[in-house]
Amino acid sequence: MDDALLEFLRSVDTPTVCNAIETVQGKRGFAAFTRATVIAADPDAKPIVGFACTGKIASKFPSPETPDSVRERRLGYYRHMAGSPKPAVAVIEDIDYPECLGAFWGEVNATVHKGLGLAGAITNGLIRDLGSLPDDFPILAGSVGPSRAFVHVTGFGMPVELFGMPVKQGDLIHADRHGAIVIPPDAVSGLGVAVRTVLEAEKVVLETARKPDFDIDMLVDVWTRFEDTRNG
Repeated sequence: MDDALLEFLRSVDTPTVCNAIETVQGKRGFAAFTRATVIAADPDAKPIVGFACTGKIASKFPSPETPDSVRERRLGYYRHMAGSPKPAVAVIEDIDYPECLGAFWGEVNATVHKGLGLAGAITNGLIRDLGSLPDDFPILAGSVGPSRAFVHVTGFGMPVELFGMPVKQGDLIHADRHGAIVIPPDAVSGLGVAVRTVLEAEKVVLETARKPDFDIDMLVDVWTRFEDTRNG
């Protein structure tokens, strides 16, 4: 994964990358994606691309541990985030989902993560402080709420699951307002070419469908070429 490919992936949306992975694999059925509607703090933000830096939180009930233990785990979590390979994406599972109560992500915590070098965050938990979040730090969340309630870190660096998508520490993530995917390692080398193939194939159909004389015969012709090109 080089810088040029990372930058290129930031220029295309997640559905395009999802299609491109299937082009690389030569078949339909890629399944490492979220399976629920997400809330984008900034729907117009560029996609989040980076390596997963995982953690788990709870928000519905107070931690049974001492305040000192809760604080030390929180600081350990921040050290974990700061030390992860960049670009890194915080991928945080609220273990109370779908009954999450408190927002881990707000103006302060988002600003801290951005300052530690994170490229964005994905969570099945809550987000708050909409309108006050830092620029250029996209966040996808499960819901919006006003309170932090009892939110606390329960662990970090372990496998997590968000919206039906399993994620391991270090997985390559692509995410935008449509949701998130985990890019398989064996798809990376061919991904740039595959994205361009998908875009070119779609362009042929779109340009044809927008013609004033477009009809079913033209569709039959262009769709056959579209399927052949897209599926390689």
